[in-house]
Amino acid sequence: MEGTVLLVLSMSVVLLLLLSKLIKSLLVAKPKHNMPPGPWTVPVIGNLHNVITGPNIHRAMRRLSRKHGPLMSLRLGEVAAVVVSSPEAVQEVMKAHDIAFSDRHRVLRAGGHVLACRKRIQRILEQIIQETKDAGTESECFVSVLLRLQKERSTPIPLDDETIMAVMFDMFAAGSETSSTTLIWCMTELVRNPDVMARAQAEVREAFKGKNTITEQDLKGLRYLRLVIKEALRLHTPAPLLVPRKCRETCQVMDYDVPKGTAVFVNMWAICRDPKYWDDPEEFKPQRFDNSDLDYKGTNYEFLPFGAGRRICPGINLGVGNIELALASLVYHFDWKLPDGIEPKDVDIFEAAGLVASKKTSLMVHPVTRIPPANV
Repeated sequence: MEGTVLLVLSMSVVLLLLLSKLIKSLLVAKPKHNMPPGPWTVPVIGNLHNVITGPNIHRAMRRLSRKHGPLMSLRLGEVAAVVVSSPEAVQEVMKAHDIAFSDRHRVLRAGGHVLACRKRIQRILEQIIQETKDAGTESECFVSVLLRLQKERSTPIPLDDETIMAVMFDMFAAGSETSSTTLIWCMTELVRNPDVMARAQAEVREAFKGKNTITEQDLKGLRYLRLVIKEALRLHTPAPLLVPRKCRETCQVMDYDVPKGTAVFVNMWAICRDPKYWDDPEEFKPQRFDNSDLDYKGTNYEFLPFGAGRRICPGINLGVGNIELALASLVYHFDWKLPDGIEPKDVDIFEAAGLVASKKTSLMVHPVTRIPPANV
């Protein structure tokens, strides 16, 4: 009997200690963050139900931001997130607090497996690096320049093979899929706007008169074609939410707190279609960039299709060069006709679901050879 009483007393003491500790922890003042406004969250899924209501996350985020403001809090499952939807907020994130938001927010699949065939690409890049080392050529390609810098040890950080591979991955990943997506959007809008197509073709055919092949060196004088590409990048931003960033230290943006570890999405698609900063934002008008200093190199915060700051896209020059050469060749060598019964206004501009805003349906046009390429 006495043993039972002692056991009950002991358990009571333990429970009282645990209860007092719990009460103490609840009473201790915890720092409260002044978080940006946002929609109500629900258990477990947070705001996932708010952003998957339509085919495109960036459109859903724009709808929510119109209600909650240009700096908006979301919770995507277990991940705390902030959505930035104005040039002023972007400038604070990518300039004033660029270091604080310079980390990547890596997305993992269930089970911790890495994404988008990365291991396979890694093996290919390893082979390229090794073959470049074995070749010992004097020509300076992109990889050989990195290997030379590695050998000279002239960079502020150690340039080992892993770092070279990461740079190569960023360069080619950033300058390939987004380039092909933008090229398709350029052709789509040219077909939808015959007057713009005619002006672009007139410029290209006048510049390359008598040539059967266009090279990169020939592209310097194509002023209007570059306006077409800029407008396509604005209206159809290839990476609508740019590359997600991660807050590495708690800081303030527009008088709100952004806690450490928060994922930051910049809705550049929404900014590039905001009537506050663009006239007729839903219309394809390359002339809006005529006699304008607006560029995509990272200083105009209302037009950042490639991002800005330390996380600016490393493949800008490669990507834009690919687009310019391909688009110039397409409008130079061919006239483009729609299938019978299809008018320019009938060509759809719906976006496929995903982080890259590619065209949902294929662009169906018939090429009519105007100036035969040299190899035809």
